[in-house]
Amino acid sequence: HFYFFAIKMKLPLFYNAAIDFSTTSVELDEATSKHIIQVLRMQVGEQLQLTNGKGMLLTAAITNDNRKKVVVAIHHTEKSKAYPSKISIAISPVKNNTRFEWFLEKATEIGVAEIIPLICARTEKQQFKWERMNAILVSAMLQSQQVWLPVLREPIKFSKYLSDLNRAPSLLKMIAHCEDENKKQSLQKIADPASAQLILIGPEGDFTPQEIDDALQNGCVPVSLGNTRLRTETAGIVAAALLCIKND
Repeated sequence: HFYFFAIKMKLPLFYNAAIDFSTTSVELDEATSKHIIQVLRMQVGEQLQLTNGKGMLLTAAITNDNRKKVVVAIHHTEKSKAYPSKISIAISPVKNNTRFEWFLEKATEIGVAEIIPLICARTEKQQFKWERMNAILVSAMLQSQQVWLPVLREPIKFSKYLSDLNRAPSLLKMIAHCEDENKKQSLQKIADPASAQLILIGPEGDFTPQEIDDALQNGCVPVSLGNTRLRTETAGIVAAALLCIKND
């Protein structure tokens, strides 16, 4: 796969996971090369940009315009000091692939740092095509002119994930569920931009009472996302937007 977006810098931007500070030249894959030469009709000497999705932005010039293996020489390297947000969303996949892919795209554009597909008792969609989903994140990263790619984890069972959370005591852990509205606080009041933050979003049938209780026993704070009942993917986007806006 190749990934491309023409950003406001007026230079075409591509994703290449392998580049780092030691990179002086890059031979691009065939799909990327064909796009550069046959679609963009770029030639030797023209500039483009590359990112590895880890905060690095490289400016390069074409030294070989072979349509199957374009080679570029690196002229300038920039590195962002840190990921702009420390927000993780653990969310159940939904039955409708299109809706979940929409969530992935928008969460990336908003600036979420990590996405964990959470397999809950009521999760209907068990199959997860990681490569396709990650490609959506890459495209959204480039479209939104970012150089940080959210980390997409492999699907994990709810109970196992809760157990793993015990290794992150400084993490602000929140859960959005549909029960006991009066016992929850507004997400905006709980959110703390100074710390790494995680919110759990349940499946279309919500978390089970046992899952909610287990989350609370493991230090998750129950939060409200508003007065209306939201679809899973909508809840994920609302949470992402509220947390990222408060981080600004």
